[in-house]
Amino acid sequence: MTDAKSDIAALLDIMRRLRDPKNGCPWDIEQDFASIAPYTIEEAYEVAGAIEDEDWSALKDELGDLLLQVVYHARMAEERKLFDFGDVVSAINAKMIRRHPHVFGGGDAISSSAAQTVAWEDHKKKERTDKSSGAAGLLDDVPRALPALLRALKLQKRAGSVGFDWDSAAKVLEKLNEEAAEIVEAQSEGVSQVKIEEEVGDLLFVAANLARHLKVDPEVALRGANAKFVRRFKVIESELAKRGSSPAEASLDEMETLWQAAKAKEKSG
Repeated sequence: MTDAKSDIAALLDIMRRLRDPKNGCPWDIEQDFASIAPYTIEEAYEVAGAIEDEDWSALKDELGDLLLQVVYHARMAEERKLFDFGDVVSAINAKMIRRHPHVFGGGDAISSSAAQTVAWEDHKKKERTDKSSGAAGLLDDVPRALPALLRALKLQKRAGSVGFDWDSAAKVLEKLNEEAAEIVEAQSEGVSQVKIEEEVGDLLFVAANLARHLKVDPEVALRGANAKFVRRFKVIESELAKRGSSPAEASLDEMETLWQAAKAKEKSG
């Protein structure tokens, strides 16, 4: 194992040099919080992708890329005299100790993961109240920059914490069917594209809520569906290639037949 402290110091120095106004990298010097934020989000997804693929060598690299994003933001904050990397580390250390009193002393024992989840949310709720002195709305601090599906899930969980929620998955499913019917109705009435978009948004929001009630992570479920689609489409491409053809040259009926065959093979295998 390497010396983590010296490695972190080296990484901080690398970023300092990259951002040096006189001798640094022109691209790195030009960046700000807003321009770097998309890269931060992308790196987090690449970490998730490496985990999903169980590619542990890639995970090591992707975690390094994500760590670089933390260092990058901390360096820009230090330049503006807002905070530095040490403050970031101190803040997360304090938060983890504060939210785990059963481990670090002073709190009642917690016997299960589910109980810890409840305790964690209670700590977060208290912290939100302390920060806002009770003045902020319940949903105000759910970040707007989150991916839409994840933000929908967090908004629903937050509203559910005060009882604003359906009491069963069956009722959410009824609402999902209602929203689907509203899309059909909107299409038949020839409403504007803006209205269609609104109705589709409602459907997706309820779909996320259904996943939550079924204790399914909608992001994980959708990633799985994406992977399944890619896997089956590759079968279509492979089968068509054997015939000297391609998807662009095949009919929809031909591709649908191959899709169903790929689907049946997965189920039987």
